[in-house]
Amino acid sequence: MRKPKWFSLVALLFVLSLVAAACADDDDGDGGNGEGAAATCDADEFGCVEVADGDAIQLGTLLVITGENASLGLDSQYGSQIAVDMYGEVAGHSVELVNEDDGCAPEGGTSGARNLVSNEQVVAVIGTSCSSAGEPAAQITSDAGVVMVSPSNTAPSLTDPATHQPFYLRTAHNDKIQGAAMAQFVGEELGLTTAATIHDGSPYAEQLQAVFADTFTGEYGGEITGTEAITVGDTDMSGALTSVAAASPEFLYFPVFVAEGGLLAAQGRETAGLEDTLFGGADGMLTQDWVDAAGAANAEGTYLSGPDLAFGGDFYEAEFLPAYEDAYGEPSSVFHAHAFDAATMVLDAIAEVGIEEDGSLFIPRTALKDALFATTDYEGITGILTCDENGDCNPGATISVSEVVDGAFERIWP
Repeated sequence: MRKPKWFSLVALLFVLSLVAAACADDDDGDGGNGEGAAATCDADEFGCVEVADGDAIQLGTLLVITGENASLGLDSQYGSQIAVDMYGEVAGHSVELVNEDDGCAPEGGTSGARNLVSNEQVVAVIGTSCSSAGEPAAQITSDAGVVMVSPSNTAPSLTDPATHQPFYLRTAHNDKIQGAAMAQFVGEELGLTTAATIHDGSPYAEQLQAVFADTFTGEYGGEITGTEAITVGDTDMSGALTSVAAASPEFLYFPVFVAEGGLLAAQGRETAGLEDTLFGGADGMLTQDWVDAAGAANAEGTYLSGPDLAFGGDFYEAEFLPAYEDAYGEPSSVFHAHAFDAATMVLDAIAEVGIEEDGSLFIPRTALKDALFATTDYEGITGILTCDENGDCNPGATISVSEVVDGAFERIWP
């Protein structure tokens, strides 16, 4: 029997309604797979964060915000907050930071990470400041399926294939880059042939001085005349200093942090055998707090390596820096832009994978991690960011060297 024309019209409208519903599902962020939030979250090993209608998205930070190294972590916390303020809402939800202190130590990384993952509403973490805190924190957050992006962890071990934790990434440089750059500066620019190193046993300091030493000897024909270790919290540096001074090295590299670095500089100036030795450090000391700890006279002439802040483009100078200075004054360290990039990358990834349903936003944890690891040619303040399978997102990072001149840092190389 022939069907009436109105039946065909109804059938056509029904088909069009199905197409519209499918398109609506695509817009809700389910990747076009036709599944709703429940199915997507059930399929994710770590489930979803559900942000209810009217609630804020919670983004954790785990940075050193108290003690001698607070300038390092607060600088990154402020950079993260600027990113949140500038980004605005994500899928109709505001974003708020939940701040923990990593203490620049394994204990702080452990306790801070546990606090953050115990809060089921924390979507991701910006942290840690220090690699010593990063190693335990990366394992804790990865075990919980919480992605963590560090603005200033630089120890090679954190992204080494043998030790990398699956939910960990960083926008900071790898110290394989920084150690090699400092060796080049000492060997080529300063033209020196002997050097000694002192580290504090932390993953950051020990691994950085090792890269420097290997590159200085292997590529520039230099000689490492001595390597000594101190302990975080030491106040008497005479043992390590006297030991390395015995060979009167032309250069002494101590890439540690503020308190110990200040004491090494101050006591090193008074150590026999180091009268003509040039001193050097790294980004853990690249703050006015270190100059104050050492004393301006003792810091004078010291060379410090760190991320090159000569960023391309106008955004940093014209927009980011004025907003930072209006809110917090002059930057206190050198990783604020890396923190901005880390936070913005996370917010973009949330917008990409989040599923809007019945007024709530569902954020699948594994999909969020996968979206961040898929980052390619991302235009950040710090450069073009592309994340590899081990979490290094800044393969094109460049290192500069600054000299303390009249109590202030003056960029001199390259």
